Amino acid sequence: MKAVDNLLGKVRPVFEKGGKLEKYWPVYDALETFAFVPDHTTSKGAHIRDSIDMKRTMFLVILAMIPALLFGVYNLGYQHFMAMGQEATLIEMALFGFGKLIPLIIVSYGVGLGVEFIFCIKKGHAIYEGFLVSGMLIPLIMPVDVPLWMVGVATAFSVVFVKEVFGGTGMNILNVALTARAFIFFAYPTEMAGNKVWISTTGGGSTVDGYTGETLLGQAVERGANFYDAAGTAYASVADSFMASFIGLIPGSIGETSALAILLGAALLIFTGIGSWRIIFWGIVGGAVMGGIFNLIGPAYFPDNLYLQVPWWHQLVMGGFLFGVVFMATDPVSAAQTTRGKVYYGFLIGLLGILIRVVNPAYPEGIMMAILFMNVMAPTVDHFVVQANINKRLKRFKTLKTA
Repeated sequence: MKAVDNLLGKVRPVFEKGGKLEKYWPVYDALETFAFVPDHTTSKGAHIRDSIDMKRTMFLVILAMIPALLFGVYNLGYQHFMAMGQEATLIEMALFGFGKLIPLIIVSYGVGLGVEFIFCIKKGHAIYEGFLVSGMLIPLIMPVDVPLWMVGVATAFSVVFVKEVFGGTGMNILNVALTARAFIFFAYPTEMAGNKVWISTTGGGSTVDGYTGETLLGQAVERGANFYDAAGTAYASVADSFMASFIGLIPGSIGETSALAILLGAALLIFTGIGSWRIIFWGIVGGAVMGGIFNLIGPAYFPDNLYLQVPWWHQLVMGGFLFGVVFMATDPVSAAQTTRGKVYYGFLIGLLGILIRVVNPAYPEGIMMAILFMNVMAPTVDHFVVQANINKRLKRFKTLKTA
């Protein structure tokens, strides 16, 4: 690292004020502060003095995503070779998965950071660190064979119209990665839904008889609690299908299938204090409550809607519910800021996520819309929490005054 420090020190004068490339100082500053802890502190505005800067905070979030990423890489290869009816080693599965994931990561970071560089050079400010996380989230919430140009367009759209238009990192009201996914979902729905987008069958050969790339959510919409009786009897019981969902050996977006890997990441976020345990915990509670309500009223009042009978605990590990609650809902910028507000915010995300998922069979995943909606409502939630505290203290003050 000493050699890198010396190299950066030699080229630094070229980028400083008066140097030939002073216009590109934000680019140099981003590279230097990424490699080494900054040698300066915040000098104005509200801030917290700490031993960790924003880049290191973002790095810890990326570290928390590593279990889901690595399992997603394995699952890409596992699902591919299983669909093709071919035997494969762990290394072959991993190589196939990395071959699919790495191009998505390159496009996401390349386009996103490229847009960031353009805006920071034009505005003359330092490069924001927020996209370090968004750039990794975007590939993990995409289907395996989504066209790379769509990922690039969606990434550019979300960075420009969700972040930069509102003033950059810290000013966006919506989650950047989720907005990119929503953009592709509504602009190119055939690439984000159906039973052909979740498993890559490219690379020659034909799929085995009875192959289906449909996710468990898609099967649940059609068969309700009996979705494990799908063609080929992929799951012999509800318990088998639950464990497949919990471990992650099911079709789905790259990083969203394994509840176990996601919970490992959640543990790191909570342990380091970067992710709000209140949002995560109450998000899960909200989903469980909504799923439990459906389980109670489904058989009695809506016997024809078998989707209502899917066990509430199974609802929590299907689709992108857990990934959204852990990595998206906890975004410190677009989430609620007050302590009690985080409880309401997380609970409503879980509640609405399962509600949208179940009552709209044409859209068998609701966590994306639930989080984006609550992103917009987060300031309102905080407003009422703060106002309630003010009213409570005013009432106490008036009581003391009249005593």
